[in-house]
Amino acid sequence: MTTTQTALTSDNPVLRVPPAAPAAAAAYFAASLAFHADVSDVAAALAAGGDPGFVVIDTRSTASWDQGHVPGAIHLPTAQIPEQAEQLLDRSVPVVTYCWGPGCNGATRAALALARLGFQVKEMLGGFEYWAREGFAYETWEGSAQRDADPLTAPVEGDCGC
Repeated sequence: MTTTQTALTSDNPVLRVPPAAPAAAAAYFAASLAFHADVSDVAAALAAGGDPGFVVIDTRSTASWDQGHVPGAIHLPTAQIPEQAEQLLDRSVPVVTYCWGPGCNGATRAALALARLGFQVKEMLGGFEYWAREGFAYETWEGSAQRDADPLTAPVEGDCGC
């Protein structure tokens, strides 16, 4: 690196720590995708019809579940995983966990508990908050509900193209 590049890098908060080498970055991002799925991908897989190849688990309380949950999800609060996962889930079917939203690590704790029991698991990024904010239908104790897509979190029409 030249003196000018070093000076620019040390003054730049983004480049103060240089990017990883491409091979290391590829390994990291591939690993990240092995652990996470986003709301739009989960919704698309569920909407495609047939068996999506995974089961969705809502890890929140009963009151939260009643307020709204992903259609077809199984209600399995994190605290009940050790006692109930074996009866409710098939080890050969991957599990996608979710909780309230990105400010909550309940889905992460649930994913850890399931992984420790031998289940293949991914966490749904964004949780129920982004499911609703992106305009996907959800179930409540009163029946089906749906909000308009929030233009700050999802395109109003079509998909984001990513």
